[in-house]
Amino acid sequence: MKTRIYLFLILFLSFLGCSNDDENTQNIPIPTTRNIKYLALGDSYTIGQSVCATCRFPAQLKDSLKNYLPAADDISVKVVAQTGWTTTNLKNGIANENLIAEYDLVTLLIGVNNQYQNRPFSLYETEFPELLQTAIALAKGDKNRVIVVSIPDYAFTPFGQGSSNPQNISNQLDQYNLFAKDHAESLGIEFVNITDITREGLNNTNLVASDNLHPSELAYSRFVERLLPIARNILGI
Repeated sequence: MKTRIYLFLILFLSFLGCSNDDENTQNIPIPTTRNIKYLALGDSYTIGQSVCATCRFPAQLKDSLKNYLPAADDISVKVVAQTGWTTTNLKNGIANENLIAEYDLVTLLIGVNNQYQNRPFSLYETEFPELLQTAIALAKGDKNRVIVVSIPDYAFTPFGQGSSNPQNISNQLDQYNLFAKDHAESLGIEFVNITDITREGLNNTNLVASDNLHPSELAYSRFVERLLPIARNILGI
């Protein structure tokens, strides 16, 4: 009889141990991987005219962000940009892409071709806010996932210096950037100024690409230095 009691107790205790092990196993969180999606909207400054595909700022930003991610996580970049695009072109380009509102991070840099092509400033006043709303929608409807980047100043390049009035270029781009900054900040959206970096182009020719007009890989790396902490905060890494 005693032997049966002992056997029963052993089996009962073994069952409790197995149950506890099962419960503990169920409570262990299953590791998850992230596939971060980054959308870069813009023109030649975003697509990286005259620099390599991995040299443009969206690619450099992606590589910098990966340094803060677990090895299993990934980050992909979708670029919607073309050299010469105005705000109107970018609106049409986005529409043609049939994008889904799935992006964890969106950057918007647009306007230089409005100025260069002498489009009415009122066009920018209308279309930049529309583009910003589109950027928010594509960022899962979350304005806190969007960064507006200021327009570089090409007056401080050999190409810009060949114009009849480089100072006028700077003055007009200041107007564009001020409008973009004020509008973005009125919505509580991050605005990152990189224009001052490009205004070093005449003193530091390494900041200008081989076409004597666009930013170089080095200039884009300095853009990323300013973008990185904000992007990390947005992504929580």
